[in-house]
Amino acid sequence: MYKDIKEKLKKIEHAVRFNTPHPIGRYGYSSVLIPLIETDRTLHVLFEVRSDELRRQPGEIAFPGGKIEPGESPETCAVRETAEEIGVPESKIKVLGELNYIVSYSNFTMYCFLGRIDADDLAAAKPNPAEVKATFTVPLDFFLENKPDIYINEIRPVLAENFPQEKIHFKAGYSWRTGSSTVPIYSYTGEDGTERIIWGLTARLISDFADMIRSCGA
Repeated sequence: MYKDIKEKLKKIEHAVRFNTPHPIGRYGYSSVLIPLIETDRTLHVLFEVRSDELRRQPGEIAFPGGKIEPGESPETCAVRETAEEIGVPESKIKVLGELNYIVSYSNFTMYCFLGRIDADDLAAAKPNPAEVKATFTVPLDFFLENKPDIYINEIRPVLAENFPQEKIHFKAGYSWRTGSSTVPIYSYTGEDGTERIIWGLTARLISDFADMIRSCGA
């Protein structure tokens, strides 16, 4: 009996020691870049309009980025995706640092990096039409001088029709945890008169970045 327990503990210890901790369940990880462009001695933020042919978020405004591949770091992903989408060579993208990241209620984490791209390199780039419909820039000062409109959406669990509440001894209903989702929205009209609606996770990232700069007095 003692020998069996000892052997079992050895196997358990081996399993724990060589396990790489990870979230329980299915989670996704992505990474984006906030590109800064200097034009006429003014800093601008580069955005892309996603292709209408994409399965997810077609036609929406976003930062370049995408899914982190196995064995890839968040920073490497952000640079690679920016190069693939915007058409600027990876060697021409300078990463200035890592920003705050988002842990979403919908089981994914989005990392974010600040980068800089030379205006001439951007002008020579050809965005990938399969992913990018168009690109545009917004003066960084716009985000420093304007706060987004904020909306708070409630998140509540929707139980499966056959969920056995009586089996867990809550026949009258269990007090499930609820949450909320913050949705900021910016409306920016460029010199050409085109209104751009920047919202959701993209707006959360640029709003947080602007707050960071303001807190430093920059």
